[in-house]
Amino acid sequence: MIVTNVRSDLGKIKMYRKAAIGLTFALLLLISYSIFIGTVDLRSYFIPLLKSSPLAPQSLCATGPPLKVFMYDLPRRFNVGMLNRKSAEEAPVTAREWPPWPRNSGLKKQHSVEYWMMGSVLWEGNGGEGSEVVRVSDPEVADAFFVPFFSSLSFNTHGHNMNDPETEVDHQLQIDLVKLLHESKYWNRSGGRDHVIPMTHPNAFRFLRPQINASIQIVVDFGRYPHVMSNLSKDVVTPYVHVVESFTDDNSSDPYESRTTLLFFQGRTHRKDEGIVRAKLAKVLAGYDDVHYERSVATGENIKLSTQRMRASKFCLHPAGDTPSSCRLFDAIVSHCIPVIVSDEIELPFEDELDYNQFSVFFSFKEALQPGYMVNELRKLSKEKWMEMYRHLKSISHHFEFHYPPEKEDAVNMLWRQVKRKVPAVKLAVHRSQRLKIPDWWRRKK
Repeated sequence: MIVTNVRSDLGKIKMYRKAAIGLTFALLLLISYSIFIGTVDLRSYFIPLLKSSPLAPQSLCATGPPLKVFMYDLPRRFNVGMLNRKSAEEAPVTAREWPPWPRNSGLKKQHSVEYWMMGSVLWEGNGGEGSEVVRVSDPEVADAFFVPFFSSLSFNTHGHNMNDPETEVDHQLQIDLVKLLHESKYWNRSGGRDHVIPMTHPNAFRFLRPQINASIQIVVDFGRYPHVMSNLSKDVVTPYVHVVESFTDDNSSDPYESRTTLLFFQGRTHRKDEGIVRAKLAKVLAGYDDVHYERSVATGENIKLSTQRMRASKFCLHPAGDTPSSCRLFDAIVSHCIPVIVSDEIELPFEDELDYNQFSVFFSFKEALQPGYMVNELRKLSKEKWMEMYRHLKSISHHFEFHYPPEKEDAVNMLWRQVKRKVPAVKLAVHRSQRLKIPDWWRRKK
């Protein structure tokens, strides 16, 4: 009887073993098939740290093939001719003749996004790995059209006020460009909706801006214009090009302790519109030993001092300027100084991909102007939390760098990625406008 029971138990064990082997084989077969067809990524289950390491540069989502862009061949007076006004050359610039951005450009650099975007389209390596844009010679296959007019540099070069006689040069360039665009088959086909025009200075294209309003405009904020003219539904928010040198050798073993200034600000304190908050903050932040709030102008020497002081500060203050945004936010990012943003209406670049709350601190005007409130809140932030934000800031700062040639996921490629996301809505609007007999009929229906 005992022998019979043992044999029975051994039989059951063999049966269970065969069933387990069969189940394991079936499971492995299912996983292998899922990996083959792309529905399972084992790395996300077994190596989760590869997905988002705070110590490595953040890699954002790939977005498919590069945007196909046709660029108008404009005479040099519309773009690089402003960098060398002694030259009379008018032929469109080529990649071989592409000039470096002048080192002595001063504050013009912060509005140079137009230069870096044009360079990325001209660059012979565009369309390769990591590139979000490729130039096409046939406009019929283009997804978008780039208009290489340096509207911000034109304002900075040809006079800063309406009474300056040289301002007429800027005005005439706008007249000539609008005439050229209105004669273009492709501008008229879309009403300009699929045309990309950088306008980062608040006064760029100030004379005729309503005439190119339908285009995809590259702007730093919407502070100067009504929402019907500039808005997130059609335009792209860009960072300013930073003025201070990037902190490339930031290797402190204890950055929290080595940064002895709690909060830093250096810049103009008398601004217009929202910028009046700066003068008020000067009074609110007075009397703190670890707060540096200094009124200054942007000279070469002051920019060097600002570079050093940002690197020695835990937090860098970014109050609104004449418009909600200013260059100092991006100076802080490349200095790995946690931005403290004081603005009720600011729009931020790449915000669909970057969560600024992970590396920035925000205060409303009301909160910032309450005596003691902002400083006390910053002091409450623990060293562990600050280090977490600091590491995240270092991991994303490369998205705010402008290069020629452009680099993978740098600011230039990030901008073209943003433009690419506007294209489907543009195509929808163009296709509908071409076939509708009564535009926007549904708005009339009651």
